[in-house]
Order: sequence, then C-alpha cells, then structure tokens
Amino acid sequence: MSPKATKTQASVSRDKGEPAATALLEMYYYLCLARAVDERMWALQRSGKAAFVISGQGHEGAQVGAVYALDRALDWLVPFYRSIAAVLMKGMPPAEIFLIQLGKDTDPSSGGRQMPGHYGHARHKILSTSSPVATQCLHAAGIAYAAKVRGTGEVCLTAMGEGATSEGDFHEALNFAGVHRLPVIFVVENNGFAISVPQKKQMAVDNVSARAAGYGMPGVTVDGSHVLEVYAAARQAVARARGGEGPTLLEVKVPRLTAHSSDDRQERYRTAEDLAHARAQDPVHVFAAELRERGVLTPEGEQEIRARIQREVDLGTEIAEAAPLPDPATALRYVYFEPDAER
Repeated sequence: MSPKATKTQASVSRDKGEPAATALLEMYYYLCLARAVDERMWALQRSGKAAFVISGQGHEGAQVGAVYALDRALDWLVPFYRSIAAVLMKGMPPAEIFLIQLGKDTDPSSGGRQMPGHYGHARHKILSTSSPVATQCLHAAGIAYAAKVRGTGEVCLTAMGEGATSEGDFHEALNFAGVHRLPVIFVVENNGFAISVPQKKQMAVDNVSARAAGYGMPGVTVDGSHVLEVYAAARQAVARARGGEGPTLLEVKVPRLTAHSSDDRQERYRTAEDLAHARAQDPVHVFAAELRERGVLTPEGEQEIRARIQREVDLGTEIAEAAPLPDPATALRYVYFEPDAER
C-alpha cells in the first residue's frame, strides 16, 4: 500500500515553506515507485503480456513536485499518458496501473476498453485520459470553471508534453482559463521531443512558458531534474489558483530517458551524446544525491524504500496477471445506448 495521501500543508515547515524530512522521503519514495512501475511495464510488454508501453522515465521529478503541492483528496488531476508518478500519488496503487497495462476487466480506468497509459479513476478525482493530444487542457478548464461556479475551493492540475502546446485545444483552454481566472494549472513536461520532432521545429520560442503572456497568466519555467524547484513553483501556482488569482502555465524541462513508446526507436533521431546528457539529468539520481547531501537519505533508509517498492510492484503484478480479461460480449457496451444494460 502507498502512503496515505495527506494535505501538503501537514508536511511543510511553517517557517520556510520547505518540506520536512518525512515529506522529502515520501517524495523520493514516489520517484522510485514510479520508476519501478515503469520498468515493470516494459518487462510485461517485452515478454508479450502487454501490447504497448508509453513511458514516464525522466518525468517523475516534474510529476512528484507538482502533485505534492496539491491537496490530493480535494483537487483534480487531468493526466496525460506519461503521468505514472502523478496517478500513483493521487492514490492509484501499482496493481491498478498494471490492470490498465494488461487491459483487464477490473481496470479502473475503462474496464479494459482504453489503451495502456490512458489513466482515470473516479474515486481519486483523476479524469479519464483521451487519445487526442491536448484535449485534456479543455477538460481541465471545464473542471476548474465548475469549481469556481460552485465555490468548492478545488484546484485542477493538468499535464501534457510540449508537443501538445502546438494544438489548438491548448490555446483555447488557456484563453478561456485566463479570461475567467480559473483555478487551473497547466503543467507542460517539456522533454524536447514531440515523438521525434525536436522543439526547435515546433515553435519559435525557447520556452513554452513565454506563451502564457498572451493569455494573461504567469508563465514559469523550472528544471524537472530538481524536485524541490518544481514543488516550489507548483506550490505558488496552487496558492494563486486557490486564492482566486487565476491560472498558471508551469513549464518543467525534463529529460526523456526512453523512446517515445515501445513502438519507437529514438536512436534513429537522437545522438549518443544527447542520450548520455539526458541520463545525467535523471531526477531519481539527482534527488537521491540531494537528499544524501542533506543527511535525509541514509543507505539503510534507501534500502528499506527499495525493498518495500519491490514487494509492492511484485504484488501488483501478481494481482493484475491473475485478474480476468473483459468479456468480449461487452465490447460495445457504453458505445451505443443499451436500455437493458447493467447500470
């Protein structure tokens, strides 16, 4: 079982706004858990048990830092296909990730009807992910608009890659959110590639955050290899959103450590030097080094975290592999109206 989701404020020093040691270790736990789940997803795909993998390796620092700033019980997450660490932090255990990956009947996102990586969970306020890139931005703006009208105090965080910012949906969502000053945070996890297309061939700006000015909101760029930099920026964005000051565009520069997906060969368009530089920016290793320097992460503590994660991932795999596949007779359910179907 993952640690119980708690309000961020409970784990933050009132004096400096910095996470306490227990919070830092929780962040590190989720970084390592997400990486272990990701690696197991690849193993399942390579062994022929899963059809497809779209990885989040290198993105974990962006997701842990951003989601840690939320009230995980109150606030909404509208993820994208790399949001493995984010959905784990919102309450989904490894077993549910693997149920999605294997397309099992008890998959909480869609009952085996969605592709792997299309995360959603009603109980944890994770909106179902859609395949068309950037549509989640509009969905997030809609959730934030409803929260503002109802006065619930909820904040909505949505994530995407920088390629999504070339889609019209992204710009429509930011425009609407800016006009109505909505409590929404748009997190762009910028790994430099939209599949194989480098950023310089997508846009004429160095930072996606520069686009925020056109929609009347702050644009912030931070280094996703440093979890606490992401957390500090996200915490400020959440405070603005909850205080009625409107949306923020938060760009997090992250390394992409794997190919775009299991159907891609990044060695065809990335140099060996580029890949080596990305590996040197791995947020799991960078954050571990920072915690060791602070005296927070000891060898014994790290070994305990790793052993715990290994047990959780192994158990989650066993649960998912033993789960039943969907009944083919139900394939068209929820596609067309069925008056006699089970509710």
